[in-house]
Amino acid sequence: MSQATSESAERFFDAPERFLEGLPADVVAELVSTATDLVLVLDPAGVIVDLSCRGETPANLLLADWIGQRWVDTVALESRPKIEQLLGQTHATAPGQPGKPEVMRWRHVNHALPDNQEWPVSYTLVSIDRDTVGRSEGPWRMAFGHDLRNQITLQQRLVTAQLSMERDYWRLRQVETRYRLLFQMASEPVLILAGAMDRLAEANPAAYELFGERMRTPSWSLTDSLEEHSATALRDMIERLRVSGRADPCSVRLRDGTEDMLVAASQFRQDNQQHFLLRFTRPLDSMAPALAAGRQQLLQVIDGAPDAVVVTDLDGRILSANRSFLDLGQLGTEEQARGEMLDKWLGRTGVDMRVLITNLRQHGTVRLFGTQMRGEFGSTTDVELSAVAVHNGVQRCLGFTIRDVGRRLGLDGRGGKELPRSASELTELVGRLPLRDIVRETTDLIEQLCIEAALDLTGDNRASAAEMLGLSRQSLYIKLRRFGIKDTPGDDVAPE
Repeated sequence: MSQATSESAERFFDAPERFLEGLPADVVAELVSTATDLVLVLDPAGVIVDLSCRGETPANLLLADWIGQRWVDTVALESRPKIEQLLGQTHATAPGQPGKPEVMRWRHVNHALPDNQEWPVSYTLVSIDRDTVGRSEGPWRMAFGHDLRNQITLQQRLVTAQLSMERDYWRLRQVETRYRLLFQMASEPVLILAGAMDRLAEANPAAYELFGERMRTPSWSLTDSLEEHSATALRDMIERLRVSGRADPCSVRLRDGTEDMLVAASQFRQDNQQHFLLRFTRPLDSMAPALAAGRQQLLQVIDGAPDAVVVTDLDGRILSANRSFLDLGQLGTEEQARGEMLDKWLGRTGVDMRVLITNLRQHGTVRLFGTQMRGEFGSTTDVELSAVAVHNGVQRCLGFTIRDVGRRLGLDGRGGKELPRSASELTELVGRLPLRDIVRETTDLIEQLCIEAALDLTGDNRASAAEMLGLSRQSLYIKLRRFGIKDTPGDDVAPE
């Protein structure tokens, strides 16, 4: 059997002289060139004397340059031993089969190309009878080569695909591990049903604790653990989920339970079968309705509060606002404000909102920030603002409370020439007056405070106060009248 297999694997023509004898040289050349991608004719010294190439060669290779070179000099350094081994086999005919050429086994070599590139070719060597070519110094050979570039490209794609599959496999393993961990650690009972209520696919430890060890028996069914009306309601919910893809949670009660549980369901497909994931949540405690009612009352209070309240996203885009904010902004409905940037109505300059948002991101709260509200019809109102950043919940947001201080007695109730009485009042002028005016008023404030302090120290003695301040009495009197300090004549003589 093995001998027959060997003979079938390698076979020569039985009567080559009948079909091939006398063929013209051009026909033989065409046959040889068609049989493979590359044919090299080698003299006994291994020098390429002629060649034929079928198909495309590398763009940066000139095959004509090979003629006259040794075959071994055209390949890469690591491929030279293979060429030398092929050339070292000098038998002109196959052993035991006189007249038949010896065919060497295929060898993969790489031809060296410019730019440190290589051309992979698989060669086999056929010795030609030296009498046929009229030479006596050694056998001539023909090297038949197959271009391996497409094969290597396919191998590289196969390796890349295999590596990608391995990465995907390990990614799936990691996802499965995380899913298993979450599934096992979930405090709520979770069941996975395989297509029907009586086919349990998987359950987490919380579910086994809820339904008991009877779940581990093959005959366990969810229907058997629920009251009859609850089983019917759950079956209807699953059917709605199967048909429409969504269903509202339903309330169920266990046969041995005393309280209702809320069941939420979702569906997915696995192994070409529909599965349902059921999540059981325990009822809320008795305080939940009171908390919900209290939260509703809080929302009503905020909506009707005299101070403006507005909620924005982290960039300052309005999400919701109460009625007082709409009044300050001269807006008719909340829809006019929703989606707009808050600085469209808030801020003396474009810098105010950037300062506010930066401080909220860094510190979380801002208190008593003085600025202005601009109405849709051109009105401006002095306001005082406090804000907070909320980073928990469904959506992170910023909350602002804005109070109208336009009618509050303070800086705005003084005359145009009256000076602020404290440095804190001076800072409130930033954004309302140019820096030049603020510096002038600050200088006046310092002069007034120093003159009043000197008068107090000298017992209201103008002469001593002028000497203490380094002023002439005439300059002091001018400043007293300028600042409106009482101008009653005092003792110009320093007390003894």
